[in-house]
Amino acid sequence: MVKSVNGIYETSADLTHSQQALTLPSPTSELTIFAPHNQTMHKVLILGSGGREHALAWKIAQSPLCEKLYIGPGNAGTSEVGTNIAIDILDFKAIERYVDRHKIDFLVVGPEAPLVKGIYDHFAKHKVKVIGPSKVASQLEGSKSFANDFMRSFNIPTAASVDITKANLEEGYATIDKQKGNIVLKADGLAAGKGVLILEDKAEAKRQLKAMIEGKFGAASETVVIEQFMDGIEFSVFVATDGKSYQVLPIAKDYKRIGEGDTGLNTGGMGAISPVPFVDEALMAQVKEDIIEPTIEGLKIMEYPYKGFIFLGLILVKGKPYVIEYNCRLGDPETEVILPRMKSDLLELFAAMHDGSLADYKVKMRKKTAATIMLVSQGYPGSYPKGKEILIDQSMEGSIAFHAGTKKQSHNTVTNGGRVIAVTSLAKNHKKAVKKSLENISKIHFDGMNYRTDIGFDL
Repeated sequence: MVKSVNGIYETSADLTHSQQALTLPSPTSELTIFAPHNQTMHKVLILGSGGREHALAWKIAQSPLCEKLYIGPGNAGTSEVGTNIAIDILDFKAIERYVDRHKIDFLVVGPEAPLVKGIYDHFAKHKVKVIGPSKVASQLEGSKSFANDFMRSFNIPTAASVDITKANLEEGYATIDKQKGNIVLKADGLAAGKGVLILEDKAEAKRQLKAMIEGKFGAASETVVIEQFMDGIEFSVFVATDGKSYQVLPIAKDYKRIGEGDTGLNTGGMGAISPVPFVDEALMAQVKEDIIEPTIEGLKIMEYPYKGFIFLGLILVKGKPYVIEYNCRLGDPETEVILPRMKSDLLELFAAMHDGSLADYKVKMRKKTAATIMLVSQGYPGSYPKGKEILIDQSMEGSIAFHAGTKKQSHNTVTNGGRVIAVTSLAKNHKKAVKKSLENISKIHFDGMNYRTDIGFDL
């Protein structure tokens, strides 16, 4: 069903909210449809259009506290669990008009760009509750230099680094000459996940440094951060915080390279596993003490408003965890494995972020392992075609198909991005979960479909 309200187009399945929740593709049957007595119902708007946003919509739609769910702009999958709206996620005034017209209670910001631009601050005096940090706190993701300064100020373990601009380019060359092993160059600003180069050859590193500063990644690389290379195994920790207290969400590990065995070009993510077998209680205690708690303390001391998620990209080096990067939102495709493992009601968690009760809130998790495998377009992460019809066998069971780069075209669902669908399964361990996802991937088809079969191979 498609309708226009004051120029904003909405698309939704012709279902009531209860019917949508009942027909959700879920590996569990633990869905509650009716709201408990005396609890406030909420209207929710999610901003974004990827697999992360479909997973958020899927989870929120299961909440008995969800009265109405909108996703802007959404994708073909989100339209099955809520109402899609055609809106620019960086047009804050248009978003505000929609929030006012539909009396939205929670504005859930999926991607980083609106946060870095200051959407939290735009709604600071508005009654809508924004899930995400303030503009200044978002610089933890928006600026590598800002994040490194923050970590140095609060003794949070990370790589040694030097900031380079046109003014001190020669210092950059000298820093490269002193490096032992690989050279890491990072664009300071947001570069759509493409602003990090890891190079072996020093002459090539100098050429790339100059190219970055001269605009290879646009304004994002006017400043380049040269970092010490850290060799270890990576994992992702997700924290929900109100800027004063926090709760840890399921831990995950994603796989960035396009090819089997982590080979080839970097991507936005080809799959993920949760939990991570090598992250035991002792390691998590160290992560909390050395990284999470100093981060939250830093937010308090600096008085940075933060009511949302912190994504800690970590690396384990010789038994010690270090921060590779901060993200100020949930990751993708990690969201597609951590939310299916959460028993807790996501709207209750959002309310706790805003009403001061987060310190006492307990996030309940399922013991099963989740694995997701991303189906991508031919040519990705380079150029790729769009508009390929997607066929999904209705007999698919035991997995969730989270849509990422998809859209409705007439009566069909077609590809609309490089990463198209994330297929998530829950099982006793990661090998069985991957196997189940692979079984169900055989029931999905679009021309040029590509995916990895070895997610979790190194665990």
